[in-house]
Amino acid sequence: MSAQSMPEVNAEFGALPQIVFGEDQAPQGLRTVELVEGDGPVVRRGDTVTVNYHGVVWGSGKAFDSSFERHQPASFGIGVGQVIKGWDQSVPGHNVGSRLVVSIPPEYGYGSRGVPQAGIGGGDTLVFVIDIISTR
Repeated sequence: MSAQSMPEVNAEFGALPQIVFGEDQAPQGLRTVELVEGDGPVVRRGDTVTVNYHGVVWGSGKAFDSSFERHQPASFGIGVGQVIKGWDQSVPGHNVGSRLVVSIPPEYGYGSRGVPQAGIGGGDTLVFVIDIISTR
């Protein structure tokens, strides 16, 4: 998978993500790039995964949600509809210790409604940097 049209992100597991957008438009569809390949267990659908994440609207420098900034990782079931579809489809299959950059179009995110109170418009593509801390 090429990183073409994906933003540049520091490939350092555990570090606050720095996301730099180029001139490109958001890619079509759901895109996942593994910046760091972990050597821990593989995340499987139905697991409870613990992650640090940093989410921005494509082209924005400001996070709408970041467990990194809260210094509080998040845990939830993955692949079972507890989170947006883009997460359910991109996190399983990667190892604990991995850092992912995921570009999530609206149909895999918050849809045509968006989340106005978070500054997410209905047509916005989201970018998440996800560090997979553990899975069980």
